Amino acid sequence: MGEIGRIVKDELPGIYVHSVKLGDSEGADRNAGFFGNLNTQIDRVCADLAEIDELKDTQVNLMGFSQGGLFLRALVQRCPSISARTLVTFGSPHSGVAKIPECASDSDMLCRWMRQLASRGVYSWYIRDHVIQAQYFKDPERIDQYLQYNIFLPDINNEVADKRESEYRDRIRQLEKMVLVRFSDDAMIYPSASSWFGFVDANGTETSLYNSLMYIEDWLGLRTLDESNRLEFVSIDGRHMAIGEQNLRDIVAKYFAADSGDDDDPEPARAPVIELDNHQHVFKNSHRYA
Repeated sequence: MGEIGRIVKDELPGIYVHSVKLGDSEGADRNAGFFGNLNTQIDRVCADLAEIDELKDTQVNLMGFSQGGLFLRALVQRCPSISARTLVTFGSPHSGVAKIPECASDSDMLCRWMRQLASRGVYSWYIRDHVIQAQYFKDPERIDQYLQYNIFLPDINNEVADKRESEYRDRIRQLEKMVLVRFSDDAMIYPSASSWFGFVDANGTETSLYNSLMYIEDWLGLRTLDESNRLEFVSIDGRHMAIGEQNLRDIVAKYFAADSGDDDDPEPARAPVIELDNHQHVFKNSHRYA
């Protein structure tokens, strides 16, 4: 995240960048990417952000990588301490995953332990409350169980009967822009269409956001964003999180450079950037985004 923060500051001189941390050390932070309760983590981060002077009384831009993008969207919807301007997510499972994510490396013991626990039953009380990836797992063949037992995703996607439309939908509608980045060869997130709020049906056929009740009935405000040209779908050639430095620079410059200052001001006011990673990304050169 330090390298990504450097690139953001390089593209937008003078900007304030805050990297969200979920633990008190690097090891604890990485552990929190696999084990914990997403609802509790979001409450904690929301409280932490409220104490940062640079983020008070201003709009902020948010940039999330992999499951970090899902986390930041939930933060936008739930956290009254921040006023979000633009949200950019890279390879984020907004509609959940139909398979527990693979590990980036066979030597990643935390990830392997997570997968071993999840294999014992993502809807069991202990796993669903303590394994992060289980909290956005969505079995297309067991939607009823997903809606009943999943403690996180059905709520933030307003799939529950008691929808929080006046809260979640209204906050998403206030965004100036939501940018959803999908990777063409993403084998980490299944289905990769989840990065664009798509999914798969019980037969494994990919489904589109546009055919979902979430979009048709505007549960989250995505239809409102789309019809006002504030929802953008971006595709990057490559595997999960193979962003490429130039791609990242282009996206930062395009979506975060807009300012609220005078057009002639050589150093205009810019919204701070909040970023969150999930510690499983690959950062290397790849094709330009389309």
